[in-house]
Amino acid sequence: MTKSKAPLRPERGRGTQSARALAIDDVLQRAYPDAVCALDHETPFQLLIATILSAQCTDVRVNIVTQELFRRAPDAVSMAALDLGELEVLVHSTGFFRAKAKNILGTATLLVEQHGGEVPSNMEALLRLPGVARKTANVVLGTAFQIASGVVVDTHVQRICNLLGLVKDENPTRIEQSLMSLLPAERWIGFSHRIILHGRAVCIANRPRCAECTLASLCPSASALPARKT
Repeated sequence: MTKSKAPLRPERGRGTQSARALAIDDVLQRAYPDAVCALDHETPFQLLIATILSAQCTDVRVNIVTQELFRRAPDAVSMAALDLGELEVLVHSTGFFRAKAKNILGTATLLVEQHGGEVPSNMEALLRLPGVARKTANVVLGTAFQIASGVVVDTHVQRICNLLGLVKDENPTRIEQSLMSLLPAERWIGFSHRIILHGRAVCIANRPRCAECTLASLCPSASALPARKT
């Protein structure tokens, strides 16, 4: 994946659609008032590594794997000291384990060599780390540092925002840009967490529970579904 180093610039003048986005997020805030990142971590470094591992893998699986991984290597210094083969074994069950292990080892080494073992709190520096693109950087900045650098666009956010009619796009970068234009910056971090929780609990891929959905009245996809027979 090519890393985008230029900041995204939100579009202007999306009044009606912006009002819909705010209304949707208001409902989500009431439904998921305690929404937080589902990846277990104690430090920004652990969140960074867990997010790298989460690519095309469930958070549940990542949290199982990181229990042992962070027991052996809780910080950048100890992670950089791991043997690549050992690291591949530890992360094997998350999928794409060779690429992930290589990126994790490279990231930990770069953090030690250039950042004193600490995770930088700016987008440009994060994007220079192996295996880190905008999604991962946004997760780390938003969750670990409470910096609203953008909107995290994972598969849940991509799918549900299309269903809600907030976007009509499959490209994560363009979806992020659209959502940034629709929502004020102070909502960017929480919005993603809430959409992701909603995607796991109610708007489940291939089997959405529209009859129980608090967003049904705001969702054109739900209104288009045939009524269920009782």
